[in-house]
Amino acid sequence: MAEYLEKITIKGVEIHLMDPPELDVEWVGMQEPLTQLLAAWSDDGLDPPMQPRILGKPGVGKTSLAITAAKAMKQKLYITQCTVDTKPEDLIISPVIADNGKIRYVASPLVSAMVRGGICLLDEGNRMSEKSWASIAPLLDMRRSVYSIVAGVEITAKPEFRICVTMNEDASTFEVPEYIHSRLQPAIHMDFPTREEEYRILRGKLDGPSDELIREVVEMLQQSHARDEDLSVRDGLNIARYAYRLLKFKPDFDERKALDQSLTQITGETFGSLNGPKLV
Repeated sequence: MAEYLEKITIKGVEIHLMDPPELDVEWVGMQEPLTQLLAAWSDDGLDPPMQPRILGKPGVGKTSLAITAAKAMKQKLYITQCTVDTKPEDLIISPVIADNGKIRYVASPLVSAMVRGGICLLDEGNRMSEKSWASIAPLLDMRRSVYSIVAGVEITAKPEFRICVTMNEDASTFEVPEYIHSRLQPAIHMDFPTREEEYRILRGKLDGPSDELIREVVEMLQQSHARDEDLSVRDGLNIARYAYRLLKFKPDFDERKALDQSLTQITGETFGSLNGPKLV
């Protein structure tokens, strides 16, 4: 563990804080979800900020939304990736063996954000078990604190601290306990972008592909959305990136052939299949 991590002391217990990641995301379109998230996090001077959950299919920009909102509030964003294996100590404080053989207590991204007054995103929160949710339940009500059984200390969040949870709409998730669900309000729904928004997103993130190639990818995405399939902006970016690279290495390819091969390798679909029955 790096020695330069900032340390704090709570009731005689030394805790090492994590640094937030450097994130560079430019938000394009879909201003309504951003407005809703900033409203939920606003300080009315009477009640604690709300703890919204951001809902949507994978790849629609839920994490990017949280990054953008944190930048708008000029606060650092910490991210905890939730999985079925996430344990309570992973969310709060973990003990590690230091170079001198002694136990060192390392704060999670969540606790680091609490102590510094930052923002924490619990990414894909509905993949966590109820036991993990229970460990942070006090943080999600008026107490605004967590208790570390490992370190034997209670940690209280600064007033500036904010939190949100993203949740994917797919089958590989748990039901969030009702007593937690009621604390994660409001629900902010993320839908697929419009045709114009998708073009701006892909064009803004990709320098190499031609405008025509980008438009072809957007058409694929829009056909997929119309059929309520799962082809996302993230998929579109990867399809366009790979097609562009295929064109550089395969002089005999035109853009349509490169796109068809890229789509097949990345998603298992073919360009023609988007107009016909979904492939299994």
